[in-house]
Amino acid sequence: MLGLGIVPARGGSKGISRKNLVSLHGRPLVAWTLDAARSARSLARVVVSTDDEEIAAEVRVHGGDVPFMRPVSLATDDTPVLNVVQHVIQELERRERWRPDVVVLLQPTSPLRTASHIDAAVDLLQETGADSVVSVVEVPHQFHPVSVMRLKGDRLIPYEGNSTVTRRQDKPTLYGRNGPAVLVTRPAVLLEQGSLYGTDSRPFVMAPEESVDVDSLWELELAAWYLSQRDGIPSSS
Repeated sequence: MLGLGIVPARGGSKGISRKNLVSLHGRPLVAWTLDAARSARSLARVVVSTDDEEIAAEVRVHGGDVPFMRPVSLATDDTPVLNVVQHVIQELERRERWRPDVVVLLQPTSPLRTASHIDAAVDLLQETGADSVVSVVEVPHQFHPVSVMRLKGDRLIPYEGNSTVTRRQDKPTLYGRNGPAVLVTRPAVLLEQGSLYGTDSRPFVMAPEESVDVDSLWELELAAWYLSQRDGIPSSS
């Protein structure tokens, strides 16, 4: 089975300037995802998609592969990630006549995801025959829809109707995509269905401490702390 890892790392970002290159324990953020991807037994190849020459150079320093640059038209704030993934698959097929059996999307904003997570998610796709497997994390009970409030004027009211569920144990378990840190899908789903997930998507549940999605400086510090606890390195980003 040929597994292709795709790491999208454009130059622009809103929450943190030059986010993919920001330092996390002395290494660029994108390098943590490259480490996990290159150590995954399920990936025959890992490609970084970027429009930015500085990111491309840094990726290569850390052993990453940038076989071609991403067009500027696919690097805007509102570019769907589906289009980015489709571009990588189509270019590899056009340039090298190479097409994978499965595609694994790996967001560089998930530095706590490991090679074991990638392999387990790919295994789940193979075992179930699903269109896709997406990593999720359990929604904390205080953010459950029955607990969320909104303002009406200057008063708090329930966001969803007049829910009376207040006990944690009475709330159904919900899950949210954690980035996602890992999204495993099939080329046919991406190219023929024009979808990341297809019609049969299965969950790969990750723990909260594995699911930090770095979109702000606070989340960068949180990721640094979790890494220091996991790997025994100083908790400084």
